[in-house]
Amino acid sequence: MMKVLAVCGNGMGTSMIMKMKVAQVLKKLNVDADVKSCSVGEAKSGLASYDLVLASTHIVGELKGGPNTKFVGLQNLLDANELERNLKEVGIG
Repeated sequence: MMKVLAVCGNGMGTSMIMKMKVAQVLKKLNVDADVKSCSVGEAKSGLASYDLVLASTHIVGELKGGPNTKFVGLQNLLDANELERNLKEVGIG
């Protein structure tokens, strides 16, 4: 099972909505995933344990993960087409 984290600036509503959108797209791509959400502050400690981290393009550069952690930056956090396209670009789906 893939461990996925949706990150937003505050960790409130946006990351929760993004979490649901990511889960829907991964399900469509037949990827078994455990999707969590949090703020960028919470995310900075412990990203190495995630396989995939998603965040807005202006935040994703601040995040560091493990050697196998894939990062996806999104312009529109709620656009399923952009999300699916970007996931495929990093080899998911």
